[in-house]
Amino acid sequence: MTDPSDTRDTSPRPGSPLWTYFAGVIIVGLTALVVAQARLGPEQLVEALRLPLLWLLAALVVLGELRPVVTSSSTLVGGTPASVMFSFAVLLHYGLSLAVLTQAAAIVVCGLVNRRAWHRVAFNVAHVTLACTAGAVVLGAFGVLPHPAEPWVPADGDDVLAIALAALAYFSVRALLVCAAVALHERRSVLRVLRLSAGPQGLVYATMLGLAPVVVVVMAYTPMLVPLFTAPLAAMYFTATLSARRDHQAMHDELTGLPNRKHLIIAIEEALAEVRDDQRLGLLLLDLDGFKEVNDTLGHPVGDRLLQIIGHRLTHSVRPGDVVARLGGDEFAVLLPSIRDAQAAKEVAARLRAALTEPVRLEGMTFDLDASVGIALHPDHAPDFQLLLQRADVAMYLAKEARSGVEFYVPDKDRNSPERLSLQGDLRRAIDRGELELHYQPKVTLADRSVDGVEALLRWWHPVRGPVSPSEFIPLAEQSYLMRELTQYVIGMAMEQAAQWWHQGMQVPVSVNVSARDLLDNGLAEQIEAALARLRLPARALRLEVTERVLMTDQAYAADTIRELAALGVQLALDDFGTGYSSLVRLQRLPVSEVKIDASFVRRLTESPDDERIVRSTIELVRSLGLRSVAEGVESAEIADRLRDLNCDVGQGWWLGEPMAPADATAWLRERLRTDPPITAVEAPAGAV
Repeated sequence: MTDPSDTRDTSPRPGSPLWTYFAGVIIVGLTALVVAQARLGPEQLVEALRLPLLWLLAALVVLGELRPVVTSSSTLVGGTPASVMFSFAVLLHYGLSLAVLTQAAAIVVCGLVNRRAWHRVAFNVAHVTLACTAGAVVLGAFGVLPHPAEPWVPADGDDVLAIALAALAYFSVRALLVCAAVALHERRSVLRVLRLSAGPQGLVYATMLGLAPVVVVVMAYTPMLVPLFTAPLAAMYFTATLSARRDHQAMHDELTGLPNRKHLIIAIEEALAEVRDDQRLGLLLLDLDGFKEVNDTLGHPVGDRLLQIIGHRLTHSVRPGDVVARLGGDEFAVLLPSIRDAQAAKEVAARLRAALTEPVRLEGMTFDLDASVGIALHPDHAPDFQLLLQRADVAMYLAKEARSGVEFYVPDKDRNSPERLSLQGDLRRAIDRGELELHYQPKVTLADRSVDGVEALLRWWHPVRGPVSPSEFIPLAEQSYLMRELTQYVIGMAMEQAAQWWHQGMQVPVSVNVSARDLLDNGLAEQIEAALARLRLPARALRLEVTERVLMTDQAYAADTIRELAALGVQLALDDFGTGYSSLVRLQRLPVSEVKIDASFVRRLTESPDDERIVRSTIELVRSLGLRSVAEGVESAEIADRLRDLNCDVGQGWWLGEPMAPADATAWLRERLRTDPPITAVEAPAGAV
C-alpha cells in the first residue's frame, strides 16, 4: 500500500473490510474537498488561480509528490511525499481551499504518471484533504483564518504554538488513515503498523512541516527565493535514498530483489509478536526440483533469469501481507503471518506449486519445474522463529524424499529431534570405541547349494537401548557427517575378516553395502587399494553393493570412483533391483557384475503371479546383459526351488543361512567348504552360471 515499488495494485474485494474503509474515507474526504471549494466560491477561486506564486507552489507540490523521501525499505514504512512542506505552506498562507486543491491536483498527476489504480488515487486525495482540514480546524481555533484575498504570515512567537499543533493534527490524521488502510490490507494490527511506520516517517514530516512557516515568510517578502527550498529537500531526498538503498541491499536478495534470510527472520519475529490466539503463523520452505540440471546444462545466466521469474511468480501468488524470501540457491521461503489452520496453509502451498509448474520459456526452450514444500506452523510445531525455520526445513526434506510435493512437519521424522541427536552422538562414540559388529549372511548358488560368498551386515547393541535396528541408525549416519567414518569402519572390519578366511584357505568373497554418498568420496578407492595391499588380499575378495538409486541420481558424481574400483578389480553388485527406475542404458554403462532382486518381490514369488512375472523378467534381463542374478529374501525351500527353475544364479535368505557372528560364520563356512564342491563362481567370468 505504501511502497512505491509495490506492483500488486489490485482493487479491494467489494464488501471486504478494506473496501468498506476505502469507501468511507473517500466519501468523507471528497465531501470535505467539495465543501472547501464551495466556501471559497467560483469568483475567488478564479482570482486565486491568477496568482503566479500559487502556480509556482503547485509545481513544487507536484514535483514533491513525484519524488517521495524513502527512509526505509520496509513496505510498511514506505515513502514520505516531499510535497508536504509546500502544501502545508499553502494551507498556512492561502487557506484550506487552495491547499487541498493543489495537493489533489498533484496526487492525480502522480497517479497518472505512475499508473496507479483509481481507488488509490481517490483514497490519497481523500486522506490528504482530511489531514489539511484537521490542520485548518486547529488554526481556526487560534483565530488564524487564511484566505487567498488575505494571506496569513506568522508574525511573532505566539503563532508558533498554533502552527505546531496544526502540523501535529495534519500528521496524526494522515498517519492514522494510511496506517489503518495498510493494517487492513496486510491483516496486521493498526497499533503495530503505527509503531513501525510513524517513527521513521515522523522525523521527515517534522522537518518538512517545520520548514513550511519559513517558506510562508519567504513567500511574503521574497517570492523568487522560494525555489531555493528545493535544495534542502534534494539533500534530504538523496541522503534518505542512499540510506534506504543500503538498507534494501542488506535486507534483500541482489538477484531477485526478494527479502533475504535476515529480512525473513525479522519478519517472523514481528509476526510472532502480534499473532492472535485464534490464529496460526505458517512458514513454507520451497526447494526447486530439477533446477540444478538447468543451471548445469545452460549456465548460470539462464539459471539466474529463471530464479527471477520464479521469484516474480511466487510474489504474485501469495496474499497481501505474506512475505516471499529467497534464502539462497534455489531455496525460497514464504511467511504467512496469519493463517486459519493447516488446511489453509496447504492450499497456499498448492497455489505456489501450481504457479511454479507453469512452463517457462527461456532461450528458445521450455522448462517444466516443480517444487518440494515443507510447512511448519506456530504454535503447533514451534514456539519461536528458530525452531520454525528448522522444522520447516525438516518438512521440506521430507517432501523431497517422499516426492509428495508438500509435507507438514512431523516430529517422529525429525532428524534433529533431541532423541535422534542423542542417538547420533552414541553412534559416533560406538564407532570410536569399536562397539559395532558385523554379522555375515551366506549367499548360496542355487544350482548346487555351494557357497558363493557372504554379505557383511552391521549390528549395534546399544548399552542402554539394547539392539538398534540398522534401518534406524544407518539413515541417521547417511544424513550426517558420520557416514564416511562408518563406511571406513565397516569396510576395514569386513576386509580384516575376509583376510583371515582367505589366509585359512576359505576363499569366500565378502559383500559390503555402500551408499551413494560413499561413492562420492574420492578416497574410497584409495582406502580399499591400500587395505588390499596391506592384507595381501586379491580384489575379488571384496564386493561392494550399491542401491539402484545411484543409477538415477548420483551416477554422474560417482562415475570416477566406480571406474577406479573397477580398475582395481573390485566387483560391484546392484542392490534392491526393481524398487527404483533404472534404465537399460545406464545399467549397461556401470561395471556391475551382479544384480540383486529385491526381497519384496522374492518373498511373494509363489503367491503372486505379478511378482513371479517381475522376478522372471528381471532374471532374463540380467542374464541377457551377461550379469549374475542374486535373489534376496529366500525364506523357504519352495521359493529356492522356484528360483532355481527360473535360472536364478544365487540366493540369499534365512532359509539358506541366517546372519551369523564372525565365529559362527567361520565354523559354518569351514563345515560347508569341507563338504561342498570347490567354489568356482568367483573365478568364472561375469555372467557364468
